[in-house]
Amino acid sequence: QVRLVESGGGLVQPGGSLRLSCAASGSIFRLNTMGWYRQAPGKQRELVAQITSSGSTNYTGSVKGRFTISRDNAKSTVSLQMNSLKPEDTAVYYCNANIRENWRSLAADYWGQGTQVTVSS
Repeated sequence: QVRLVESGGGLVQPGGSLRLSCAASGSIFRLNTMGWYRQAPGKQRELVAQITSSGSTNYTGSVKGRFTISRDNAKSTVSLQMNSLKPEDTAVYYCNANIRENWRSLAADYWGQGTQVTVSS
């Protein structure tokens, strides 16, 4: 069974930096697009950044130039480097991965448990 485990959230002052990491484990035949989503209180979950298996990236407009997504295919990990953090970045951040567990199965989306990021002075 596939698991995604996140780490790296916490409290940081405005202008500071945090790095989130997510490791996928279990039955993984093919690891496709990986990404990070976030959900602030009272708001819908939104895409923050995505990275394909070949390394192509996509960012939501509000984080472009401040956040960088990367992945290590050999370790089945994805990371999000967040710089110049703003109070509006405060949210629970979720790791997402599209994974095919074996050659007979279709790919499906998996989610981590979420990690809190709070930007406040």
